[in-house]
Amino acid sequence: MFGLFKKKSEKEKLQDQYKKLLEETHKLSTTNRKMSDQKAYEADEIMKQIEKLG
Repeated sequence: MFGLFKKKSEKEKLQDQYKKLLEETHKLSTTNRKMSDQKAYEADEIMKQIEKLG
């Protein structure tokens, strides 16, 4: 209950963003390969930021 108002850390925000991008990549992979590749690239960049945070 007390975690309800807890703010997310930068790493948690990046992980959520990474997960959303991977889901979009998967959905686009069947319809628009170019957009899917772009989303995969964006997800890779976010993963690099997560790794820098530790």
